Amino acid sequence: MIRTWTISALLLCFGASAWAQQVQILPGTQPLTWEGDLSQMMMDGAHRFVERKIAESIQTRSKYWTRDFSSGPAYEKSVEPNRARFRKIIGVVDSRAPVVMERRGDEDNPALVAETGTYRVYQARWPVLEGVSGEGLLLEPKRAPLGYVVSLPDADQTPEQIVGLAAGIGREEQIARRLAENGFEVVVPVLIDRGSRWSGDPQIRITDQTHRECIYCQAFHMGRHVIGYEVEKLLAAVGWCRRKSGGKGQIGVTGYGEGGLIAFYSAAVDTRIDAALVSGYFDSRQAVWSEPIYRNVWGLLREFGDAELATLIAPRGLIVEYSQVPAVTNQKGDLKTPKFESVRAEFDRIDALTRPGFQPKQLISGNGGAPVGPGSPEAMEAFARLLGVNAPLPLSGEVPVERRRSFDPAERQKRQVKALENHVQRLVRASEHVRERFFLYKVAPELADETWTKELRHRTYPPDKFIEGSKWYRQYLWKE
Repeated sequence: MIRTWTISALLLCFGASAWAQQVQILPGTQPLTWEGDLSQMMMDGAHRFVERKIAESIQTRSKYWTRDFSSGPAYEKSVEPNRARFRKIIGVVDSRAPVVMERRGDEDNPALVAETGTYRVYQARWPVLEGVSGEGLLLEPKRAPLGYVVSLPDADQTPEQIVGLAAGIGREEQIARRLAENGFEVVVPVLIDRGSRWSGDPQIRITDQTHRECIYCQAFHMGRHVIGYEVEKLLAAVGWCRRKSGGKGQIGVTGYGEGGLIAFYSAAVDTRIDAALVSGYFDSRQAVWSEPIYRNVWGLLREFGDAELATLIAPRGLIVEYSQVPAVTNQKGDLKTPKFESVRAEFDRIDALTRPGFQPKQLISGNGGAPVGPGSPEAMEAFARLLGVNAPLPLSGEVPVERRRSFDPAERQKRQVKALENHVQRLVRASEHVRERFFLYKVAPELADETWTKELRHRTYPPDKFIEGSKWYRQYLWKE
């Protein structure tokens, strides 16, 4: 027995030695002789590659743009392909519902939330997509409006706070209230917040993901985005303002923090917006990978930085207010206030991409580049000038008083989160049929007439037509 084992071991050793001598190296390759943690080396290499591509992106973006400055209409036409691509990557691709603004309430929470000597505040809701509505407040002046504004708080602020109905922010930051007191009609949407109370399904599992991340994760693979959904809500409100003014009134957007992002992106995709005030959001986006994951937009930096997006707003007006950014940590990325020099450099790139004087714009900060606002008097007055109002915008001492007895902003937030979740899940359930129409029935149209059957045998088709027809889709998948 021992002898047999010894002979077998010797044969195995000689065989392994012979096998090693016969190993051939593939042409164009070399044996891997690295030592250490190979997985860490791979990750380090991937980081270097991506960081190099991000650094190169500022210079390579120009190949996607052919701006024509010969006239305003010519410029708009020349950047429309870029606008269409931006609209697609943030998920603004659905047909919106007919425009209507509902003032809604009940015995305990009346539609008329508050009233001052100069304006009224209503609970409002407006349809956006199938099963999705915007919600918030409508501030209606008691005189003919000077213009129309959609004003967005940060994600962790409520509409009530920037109207002055709820505590939590400074008097100067009550942007919607200041606009209404000075004659503007203002719509204030609520944003999906950074809480996690409604993330997940209690029948399955509740997650600690923020509401914004939870919607982002569901929507991303369906070509939608939490950013895109909120842009859709803002644009639906812009449509209502447009209709109410008869197409003649000036329309502006303001936003702070996450609301600044949504206001900025909305002005970039919709030319009905005449001016934008962006507070606490504008910078080089070269480190967007370090921001919370729900800000991740597929392929963004390939074509768009903040300066490039500003050129989609041009020749319409843009005010950037350098404000403290809402501090956010541990949300798969962080938010912190950028250095003023970085914001200034990105703002200056706008003129390099267009030409000086082509777009009315202003970067507003405190002395020595200190943060101001949001809602500093200088920023508000500059924004009003873009809307044709050349006058100070004072803020009175008359604070609106809440009339609702049992209003719960958490319930409103829940409705908003669940509406987006349901919309995404309807898309998921329908996606099989969408894919079939997009691919299967194009390469094999005869299958479109097939019906479900319990027969054991089914018709078969030669593969040649399918193979040939699928070539285009291989290229499409590769490019995507």
